[in-house]
Amino acid sequence: QLQLVESGGGLVQPGGSLRLSCAASGFTLDYYAIGWFRQAPGKEREGVPCISSSDGRTWFADSVKGRFTISSKNAKNTVYLEMNSLKPEDTAVYYCAAVPVYYTAKDWAACQYGLYLEGWGQGTLVTVST
Repeated sequence: QLQLVESGGGLVQPGGSLRLSCAASGFTLDYYAIGWFRQAPGKEREGVPCISSSDGRTWFADSVKGRFTISSKNAKNTVYLEMNSLKPEDTAVYYCAAVPVYYTAKDWAACQYGLYLEGWGQGTLVTVST
């Protein structure tokens, strides 16, 4: 059974950094892209970055380009989200989910719009505040 578990959230000051982890079990990353999504109170869910672990291709939402990086360690079946220069508007519950890799072969719409997602985790709260 495909399962994902997020960790690493917390309270950080504006301009600070956090690293989130997404640990996968029940499947291997080679056949899936992993995306991070976030949802703030009163706002729609937003795709943040995605990574195709089999070939290293990545996608980032404009709102986080240059500040967030995504990486995977296939041997550990884990995907990491490194968040730098955090802003109050980054405050949200962050989730990771898997997308079968063939849905990301031509474009990143599946990640951008949250399509064909599998294995949602429970989420981890990131709060950026003084």
